[in-house]
Amino acid sequence: MTSTAARTLRVGTRGSALARAQTGLVLAALQRAHPASAFEVQIISTHGDETAGRDDSRLDGQGAFVRRIEAALRANEIDVAVHSAKDMPSADPEGLVIGAFPTREDPRDALITTTGMTLATLQPGAVVGTGSPRRRALLLDERPDIIVRPIRGNVDTRLRRIGQGEIAGVVLAAAGLRRLGRDPQAREIFEPTRFVPAVGQGILAVQIRAADEMVLRMLSAIDDPTTRACALAERGVALAFGAGCQTPLGAYARLENGSITLDAFVAPDDSGALVRAHRSGPIGDAASLGRTVGEALRAALRATGAA
Repeated sequence: MTSTAARTLRVGTRGSALARAQTGLVLAALQRAHPASAFEVQIISTHGDETAGRDDSRLDGQGAFVRRIEAALRANEIDVAVHSAKDMPSADPEGLVIGAFPTREDPRDALITTTGMTLATLQPGAVVGTGSPRRRALLLDERPDIIVRPIRGNVDTRLRRIGQGEIAGVVLAAAGLRRLGRDPQAREIFEPTRFVPAVGQGILAVQIRAADEMVLRMLSAIDDPTTRACALAERGVALAFGAGCQTPLGAYARLENGSITLDAFVAPDDSGALVRAHRSGPIGDAASLGRTVGEALRAALRATGAA
């Protein structure tokens, strides 16, 4: 297999409806760029999928949704892995790189309710579901008088909980809703500099073996430079902060007037008090900007006595 046309690329992904939809978007873009190439999808069950009925705190650390796929990549069982960037650890594992960050989908969070209520108009004591410590901290910062209850499962499972009357609303990623065609159900889309998204939210990361130069050249056709810079900035925040999957931390980078602007926050405890940081810098220094913001959050957290 010495040429692009002769090689069938094996693409690994999770088996959820959202993961399949995301992989389909990547494959469609690759097929347009390389019409002579062939692609074969392989579904890989991850630890995160197998514990989907449990609370997020039961997951065994960062990367629960990607480690087995990465292992298949290292073992040469697949050639390409498609991940949600927000599921990935902030540092590239040895021997693997992200060959492409396709153009970002909506990075914001969305609230879905059956009553038509927004976050501001929910009744005191209303129950909102989320499995994310970040979303919990942001919700309670805005509305300390509501109840935030842990909830897990795929999009349909979470939406069904609302329909059954167990909860008044649920917060989900707008990108996932759009990719599944469910975005009309969103009652409210949160402003991302205030309700700061997860690191990499709305971004797909296409991972390969670092030594696979042919596939890296192929992926360059679908790599979006702005999305890559934003991803590096946000990942830099988490890397400098030492954040794991249970850290209530968010980061949101975007291109403004030729520079990268970055907002980030961390919640020091369960009181709802948030520590925030805001910086801008050259697009070529996106990763460095992220590290600077992450270090600023650490310093501010220490000043509160919470670290």
